[in-house]
Amino acid sequence: MAVVSITRLRVRSWRYLVPFLLNAVRATRQARNSQGNLGVGLLRDSDATFWTRTVWVTESDMKNFMLSGAHRQMMRRLLEWCDEAAVARWEQETDREPDWLEAHRRLQAEGRRSKVNHPSADHERYQIRPPRIRAR
Repeated sequence: MAVVSITRLRVRSWRYLVPFLLNAVRATRQARNSQGNLGVGLLRDSDATFWTRTVWVTESDMKNFMLSGAHRQMMRRLLEWCDEAAVARWEQETDREPDWLEAHRRLQAEGRRSKVNHPSADHERYQIRPPRIRAR
């Protein structure tokens, strides 16, 4: 069994974009080096929207990451920086990272809003636009 965590964050103003990105790089590095991490995926969507996908050996490993270091510091700031934030978590048989369309489906069906100080109308309605996935 593996634990998957998906987040979707929309930065509400260009003035928060640089600090958001710097902190996101630090949190990504922390995740990749954390005990129990099996994978990290990032997606830059349109309209200052960012998705994260992490896979963990255990729920405890994921929570230890979440509540420490760069990630913990960033979580406090997201209340002000973002106008949309959502998270979904689930257990699955394999340790493979789900694709972004599966992440969207799960987020919309099983996820929840995270608290933000300046919610958008879509955040209030819990309307999550599918990610724009660019071909490489």
